[in-house]
Order: sequence, then structure tokens, then C-alpha cells
Amino acid sequence: MSNSFTNFLETKILEHVFTNTPYTPPPTIYLGLFLDEPDESGSGTEVSGGSYQRMAVPLTVSGNTVTNDDIVEFPTATSNWGTIVAGALFDAATNGNMLVVAPLQQARVIETGDVFRFRWVT
Repeated sequence: MSNSFTNFLETKILEHVFTNTPYTPPPTIYLGLFLDEPDESGSGTEVSGGSYQRMAVPLTVSGNTVTNDDIVEFPTATSNWGTIVAGALFDAATNGNMLVVAPLQQARVIETGDVFRFRWVT
């Protein structure tokens, strides 16, 4: 799977464009990490525990590419997080709606004491 809008975001954009239903983008976008690759419905197993938390990520749009200006650094893992295979952008720090999902180019095992760093490009 390549980088993909979720069904939630696709619907919001289509409603905004074709039915004049306003969509207000969230003021802050958060990056979450996954142990299995979510599909467009937003399923998947997000990392939990061990000091894990979604991280706010400032994004820049240039043409049809979205990137974050700086590398996002997650807190030091205080327990094994497992093998990270994908990242997703959310409209909230907890719960909320998944907006975009992307597989990592290479899976990475995060163990106690590791720090995961990530730069989003889609």
C-alpha cells in the first residue's frame, strides 16, 4: 500500500467540493505509529504503552507533496514498542480521526531505550 487518504478524509473532501459541506481542517496534525499497516478505513494496531504518544507534526504543502519541516522525535521507549511498519496522521492527540496512512520504507524494531525519529513525506 502506498500513502493514502483514509475513507474519512476522502469523504470530507468530496462533501466539501461537491455538496458545499464545510470541512474545517484540524489546527494540529498528529503522527501515530503502527505495528500493522492500517487500511483506508482506519483500522490497524497503534503502538501503546512504554511512553508512546502521538506527536504533533507541522506540515508544509508544496505542489502535491506534503512534508514536515523537522524530524519528529518520539519519547524514549520505556518498554518494547514492537516493529513499526507504518505511520498515520490524525486530527487529535488521542482517539480522533485517521487522515492519511503511509507504510515505512523499512520496518524498525523499537526496544526499551530507543528513540524513534520520523520525517513525513507524502
